[in-house]
Amino acid sequence: MISKTDIEDAHKRIKPFIHRTPVLTSASIDEIAGCSVYFKCENFQKVGAFKARGAMNAALSLGPDRVIKGLATHSSGNHAQAIARAGKILGVKSYIVMPRTAPEIKKKGVKGYGGEIFECEPTLAARETTLAEVIKKTGATEIHPFNNYEVMAGQATAAKELFEEAPKLDFLFAPVGGGGLLSGTALAAKYFSPSTKVIAGEPAGSDDAYRSMKSGKIEQAQSQTIADGLLTTLGDKTFPIIKELVSEVITVTDDEIIAAMRLIWERLKIIVEPSCAVPFAAVLKDKEKFAGKNVGVILSGGNVDLGKVSKFFA
Repeated sequence: MISKTDIEDAHKRIKPFIHRTPVLTSASIDEIAGCSVYFKCENFQKVGAFKARGAMNAALSLGPDRVIKGLATHSSGNHAQAIARAGKILGVKSYIVMPRTAPEIKKKGVKGYGGEIFECEPTLAARETTLAEVIKKTGATEIHPFNNYEVMAGQATAAKELFEEAPKLDFLFAPVGGGGLLSGTALAAKYFSPSTKVIAGEPAGSDDAYRSMKSGKIEQAQSQTIADGLLTTLGDKTFPIIKELVSEVITVTDDEIIAAMRLIWERLKIIVEPSCAVPFAAVLKDKEKFAGKNVGVILSGGNVDLGKVSKFFA
């Protein structure tokens, strides 16, 4: 288990390399949601997503002998950019395996940080096989997108900051894909706000976390959702933490995700990507349960391909 000290040390380690992102509120959103919502805006984070935290902590935790040949990972986008940025900061190469269907804005971000992209088919097996080939060829060190304790400790710092700024939260929502952010969020709540219940939002079209919580074992992900950042299966490091510390997983449809995303765009006047809107969609889906409560929502990222916005808001 990651300790409280691990999270505090991670926060100190990465502070020079990340933003302390703002916490936004909206009276109109509170009225619509029926509760007081505090949005932790990781869409304003370096690389446009919370992933900058975990990637930087993991990279900085490696010794010089392990980074000299570069960093490697597989990712659909935000973690890819975060690892490329970490490599640039450390002065080493980064090798990124991305599905060919990954959003172009995220591919451009990786290239902008000097990362070398290896495209593969949009399946977990293809990503892992291609990454193994890249590592064998380059000798680079893998930093997994979520199934890595240093990554999870880094992601926990977002919730730690939120607890330091927001009033006592009754609930804290985070999205779940592979579970790095959710497990980190749950650990942060355990150590810094134990009375806060952590709830996950998950796309109904990729509901493996929901099914895993029901069955007690890791279930495989599906891929029928616009929330492209959440198309991954839980890891053997993230799932035990989620199983122990997360109160509930609420699934939402793509229509509900789009409605929540539109509300954030219109009322908060900020850009978020579909995956980012999932936990807020979960709040709106079960409003009676959270009526009158203080609710935190981690907005995970804002890397939207603006050329495709019309398909969301047609």
